Amino acid sequence: MAKYTPMMQQYLTIKDNYQDAFLFFRLGDFYELFFDDALKAAEELEITLTSRDGGNKRIPMCGVPYHSASTYIEKLIDRGYKVAICEQVENPSGKGVVKREVVRVITPGTIMEESMLNDQENNFLVLIAEDEASVGLIAVDLSTGECHITEQMGSLATIWDEVSTYQPKEVVLDHQLTTAEISMHQSYVFTPFSLSETKVDEELIRKQFLEYDEVCTSPSLKKVTKLLYAYLHETQKKSLGHLKRLHRYQTKQYMTLDDAARRNLELNRTLGEGKKKGSLLWLLDQTATAMGSRLLKKWLDKPLLQKEAILARQNTVAALLEDFILLDEVHDDLRRVYDLERLVARISYGSANARDLNAVKRSLGAIPVLKERLEGSSFAFLQEIGKNMDPCTDLFHFIEGAIVDDPPISIKEGNMICVGYDPQLDELRSIQTNGKSWLAELEQKEREATGIKSLKIGYNRVFGYYIEVTKSNLRLLPEGRYQRKQTLSNAERFITPELKEREQLILNAAEKSIELEHTLFVQVRDQIASEIRRLQELGEEVARLDVLHAFARVAKKFQYCRPQIHEQNELSIHAGRHPVVEAVSDIEAFVANDTELSNDQQQIYLITGPNMAGKSTYMRQVALITILAQVGSFVPATEAKISIVDRIFTRIGAADDLVGGRSTFMVEMAETCHALKAATSQSLILLDEVGRGTSTYDGMALAQAIVEFIHEEIGAKTLFSTHYHELTELECSLSRLVNVHAQCVEEDGKVVFLHRIVPGGADKSYGIHVAELAGLPVAVVERARKLLHDLEGRLSNGSNQHTGQTAQLSLFETPVEKGKNDGKQHKDLVKKVQKFDLMNQTPFEAMQFIMELQKTLK
Repeated sequence: MAKYTPMMQQYLTIKDNYQDAFLFFRLGDFYELFFDDALKAAEELEITLTSRDGGNKRIPMCGVPYHSASTYIEKLIDRGYKVAICEQVENPSGKGVVKREVVRVITPGTIMEESMLNDQENNFLVLIAEDEASVGLIAVDLSTGECHITEQMGSLATIWDEVSTYQPKEVVLDHQLTTAEISMHQSYVFTPFSLSETKVDEELIRKQFLEYDEVCTSPSLKKVTKLLYAYLHETQKKSLGHLKRLHRYQTKQYMTLDDAARRNLELNRTLGEGKKKGSLLWLLDQTATAMGSRLLKKWLDKPLLQKEAILARQNTVAALLEDFILLDEVHDDLRRVYDLERLVARISYGSANARDLNAVKRSLGAIPVLKERLEGSSFAFLQEIGKNMDPCTDLFHFIEGAIVDDPPISIKEGNMICVGYDPQLDELRSIQTNGKSWLAELEQKEREATGIKSLKIGYNRVFGYYIEVTKSNLRLLPEGRYQRKQTLSNAERFITPELKEREQLILNAAEKSIELEHTLFVQVRDQIASEIRRLQELGEEVARLDVLHAFARVAKKFQYCRPQIHEQNELSIHAGRHPVVEAVSDIEAFVANDTELSNDQQQIYLITGPNMAGKSTYMRQVALITILAQVGSFVPATEAKISIVDRIFTRIGAADDLVGGRSTFMVEMAETCHALKAATSQSLILLDEVGRGTSTYDGMALAQAIVEFIHEEIGAKTLFSTHYHELTELECSLSRLVNVHAQCVEEDGKVVFLHRIVPGGADKSYGIHVAELAGLPVAVVERARKLLHDLEGRLSNGSNQHTGQTAQLSLFETPVEKGKNDGKQHKDLVKKVQKFDLMNQTPFEAMQFIMELQKTLK
């Protein structure tokens, strides 16, 4: 076994407890990494790999400067790694190895650094713990102090839709996932964390979370809260004063939107480039604060299911729309409010500087005016919001009297605390100020005494204060007046006993004042941290107002209407528009369409029509209008009656899962399966071109079976788009199915898309026209037209008169020449194939049969 140096033995002992993290080991001005950490970090961070003597052999090593370490840590965290920060916890004494400890473990879900966070998105850590009958879930954002807790009956498999609503940066489980489970949820960074190996005193949890006994009323909720406490204690190594509140909720309070629905409807990101711009979130985000932007995203991910809660939001939006002047004033006031949630979290965490405190002060300074405007409104809904706002005037004045207006970034350089805040600090500053005046007077006195006008008094850290005389003026100095201290190329530096005495006084005062300022600042920060609950509640009120004011601004700009919310299973939209498409359409006005769906009359719209005619846009707009209504926003329509929807399922667009080994068709079937199993009569289902990924008859059979199942077994309101025109016959057999189609017309051989959804089924798909618009070569388009003409001719001649079904045709078969045996040979062959009992024949008999067919055809 290799014998290592004492320092490397210390490193290995510490590293043994943090095997799943990069250990940033502090050595002087650098964080060093060794062994496998060094090899991997050098590759990931693209830094130089070196080596050092570790005892009886050299070991791999790389490092980063401590003052710029955050840049490198951010890269590792972005890639899903964890970083353990190991610091020196005692001053070097020259005897033995300096004591070192891990002071914090940074993981993707526990980031506090402002530079690593997105202002407009939460950084959620989700923790999951199972009990025999239920699963407990906590979603916590350490950077804001939010902590949401819920439970769901069943096993771990039932909780993933809820997990996806938080889009967590990290998922911690008291459970080891199987390979199959990991492949299903590969977008998450998983951290197994064993509670059985961790001892947690329940009394400590009660001190951390004030509502613990009230909220955690089941074994799974207690277990997941214990998991949270243990994991944060293990990684953060400090008290987390801003994590005091557990917000418990029931999953049935909110509409469920799985990953497929969120992705296909482009709620937060676009399908193509994955960017916020072009999504519904982008359109609605007219918020003035980072807190409002984050809350808006949470509202979109969790639309409401309670009518009263929806109406309460609508009332505020309506009130703001009634007073345009107030709406603009509120916007201006909100813009003056900084990110209170994250500022307060940093204050509690102990990482806030003086500029952060001033940001809190300026935010609080904007509240009284905003509060007065709201309370002075003629609308009770706005008055109530104003009354609920605590302006925290005492904290504003406290910070104003303690912190200067323009402090430095560092809290260890002084110049942070106001004059008059602390008498001892004022005295130390006075010594420094008087000392500087004394130095200026001394300089002038010595110039006059020596007659050397260029004589000056300066300072450096090595020699302290000195008197400097150029060499050309040395002859003017009286012998013995000064003590020589330093010789330069063109000057001499001197000191006097009087100067050194004053220097000691000034420097001691400067050093003491910096130390005292740091102590005073920490006291000020701790005092504000003790009022954290008030600041968090104020931040929540501001964020809520901000989102509702954003809804009003969007409604005003695009002329949205207030939807009626009811519980009669009716979805009625007059002149509805796709909110995002309308917002980005500069060429022409968006073509509005009506929708009339109900569970007992028009439950299913079977939508036919060509590609590019607007079917998918229409389907998405119905879902988006429903979501907008249930988050409390107004909607893009002239009139809307929305029945509350518990879930929205989507199967729109073609996508494969190459990493998971699933084809486009397999993904399509999996998403459809999820909808058919989980949907209720209160759900909304959007299915676009289901079955197109397989053969014509397989696809058509699946599509029909799915439509029938939704109609007969589920009863959910459904938009079903298809190119299988044969399915329009279902209108005759399914009483609650209605045919509609995307209207288009032909003008001079060209197809014109009208983007209108009208009653009845489409008679053509116009696929070749769309291909022509896409720019396919003329030869390909003309060949396709000829083949289509031939197929349609054979289709009309090849119908089975007895069954009414059409035989499947081949593009490559040799057509029976017209007049030759009047098609008798072809009909005989068809009958032979139909009568052949394939399932009861041996492979050899089947091969013989095919050979006979071939002989007949030759």
